[in-house]
Amino acid sequence: MLSPAEVRATLPHRYPMLLVDRVLEMDDERIRAVKAVTLNEPWYARLAEPAGQDELAYPDFLLVESWTQTAGILATRLAGGTAEGQVMLFGSMSGIEFHRRAQPGDLVEHHVRLGVAVNDTMIFEGESTVGGAPLLTVGRITMAFRPGETLAPPVPQLTP
Repeated sequence: MLSPAEVRATLPHRYPMLLVDRVLEMDDERIRAVKAVTLNEPWYARLAEPAGQDELAYPDFLLVESWTQTAGILATRLAGGTAEGQVMLFGSMSGIEFHRRAQPGDLVEHHVRLGVAVNDTMIFEGESTVGGAPLLTVGRITMAFRPGETLAPPVPQLTP
């Protein structure tokens, strides 16, 4: 449903932190997207040879980041398709459960569902799988949009 170029146009993230490759399905309540884990990613560059399965496991915090970027794509759609002038903020998370570790060669599929939306604040839930097997469960993640200018630091006033 969204090509890699469209994903890139939707999220402000760039290499190496753009962690969603393609959106497969999306409507106003849910999204399904994929992230291909490869050995070509920068977090694997410093691994010693030979690297074991534990060292090659995709970092858990990046898996959560990839899931929340998928939620961010859905949040942007719910905000009218553009977040221009807005900053997407991650508020909180709960009920996070890791079932196993993703490995290079895995195609991670993120499933995100909208739980509640109140104005510019949204609560999402869902899971990530590899080949249909559970990888990550997300009980609840809160995201919000705020106007960018209200988050900018104040400009210091110079006095003569």
